[in-house]
Amino acid sequence: QQTMASPKSDKKVAIVLCGCGVYDGSETTEVVSALIHLSRAGVEVSAFAPNKEQMHVVNHLTGEEETSGENRNVLVESARIARGKVKALDECDAGDFDALVIPGGFGAAKNLSDFASKGADLTVDSTLEEIMRKFHSQGKPIGLSCIAPTIAAKVFGSIGCKLTVGSDVESEKYPFAGAAGAIKSLGAHHQTCEPNEACIDKENKIVSSSAYMYAGLPHEIDDSVRAMVEGVLSLLA
Repeated sequence: QQTMASPKSDKKVAIVLCGCGVYDGSETTEVVSALIHLSRAGVEVSAFAPNKEQMHVVNHLTGEEETSGENRNVLVESARIARGKVKALDECDAGDFDALVIPGGFGAAKNLSDFASKGADLTVDSTLEEIMRKFHSQGKPIGLSCIAPTIAAKVFGSIGCKLTVGSDVESEKYPFAGAAGAIKSLGAHHQTCEPNEACIDKENKIVSSSAYMYAGLPHEIDDSVRAMVEGVLSLLA
């Protein structure tokens, strides 16, 4: 397997990417933070992404959708963050790993699911859903940040899992808190957490943190992702 690794590691984590760039892919700060904290913990990380076209392409300078008809592939774009070391999502075998991590970015709501357009009526990429269910059935932790917990709400809401997107009250600091309402409507429980805290559902081994659902500074987002990663690793102890 292509890996980004610490050779001393005895734990293996799969990380799922969804492009490159907050508006149409993975949020780069969140991905890099997750990779750094997993690496520092001596964990071997393998990256995966769907081999499919993005929902659309957004000009990150203007925030506007490109109207030129440009298409980009999620796997190819994800390779930008993973320094080329990324495999197609359908090659991810839960049996090969100890945990699964899914950082945020609008790509999680556009390429890993269609939450961005359908809200609580979302569907999840079928390959990702199957992988998540396998990790869960094998008792292996799943960590999510930013908007990605909405995916877990869709997949595991029926079992009443606990999740967070930080706050369920929209404000200047939590402009996307409305996602908490969707999480609740899907049967999951939303837990309010500080930006540097993670929601740890020990029963279901699902860990989530707000990351850029909170309008914070880069170091605050790093603190949030670190809390999620540490929560995941605590469930492996």
